[in-house]
Amino acid sequence: MNTFKYLSHYNEQTKLQVQALIKQDKLEAHLQNKYKNPHTLKTDKALFSYVHELKNEYMKKTSPLSKVLYDGKINVIHNALGTHHFISRVQGNKLKAKNEIRVASMFKSVPEEFLRMIVVHELAHFKEKEHNKAFYSLCEHMEPAYHQLEFDLRLYLTSMDISGKIEAWA
Repeated sequence: MNTFKYLSHYNEQTKLQVQALIKQDKLEAHLQNKYKNPHTLKTDKALFSYVHELKNEYMKKTSPLSKVLYDGKINVIHNALGTHHFISRVQGNKLKAKNEIRVASMFKSVPEEFLRMIVVHELAHFKEKEHNKAFYSLCEHMEPAYHQLEFDLRLYLTSMDISGKIEAWA
C-alpha cells in the first residue's frame, strides 16, 4: 500500500507531518474533530438541488445543469472523486448541449465541506476545462477554503485507505 498516493504532489515536510499523525494513530481523530457531521444530501434529487443552488449563486451565465447524481461506478482509487460531462446532441437542425455532474457514491456519507469541495471543482470545469490558475481562482471564488478542503479530503481518503474502508467502496 502506498500511504501517500493521495498526497503524492505535496512536499516532504507535509508528508512527514501526516506520517507522524498516522504513527500516533491520530489522523482519523484529527479529521473527525475538524469535520464533525456528515451532510444530509443522500438522494440524487437533493444533490441536484444543492449543486443547482451553488451554480446559480456563482455561475449564472453558464449552461443549465441537465443531471447531477451519485455514481457507484466512479472508482476513487483509479479515476476521480467526481466527473463532469459536456454532452452535445443534434436534435433536428439544433445542437443541444447538456452538462452533467456525477459524484462518487462513497461521498454520500462525508462532511458537507468535502462534498462542497468536490461539487465546486466539477462546476469550475464548466467554465475552465484545464486545471490552471483561472480554474483554481474560480474554485476559490466559490469556496474560499478550497485548497484546505482538498488537502483534508486527501487526508480523509488516506485514512480510509489505511483502515481498509476505501477498498469496500472501490
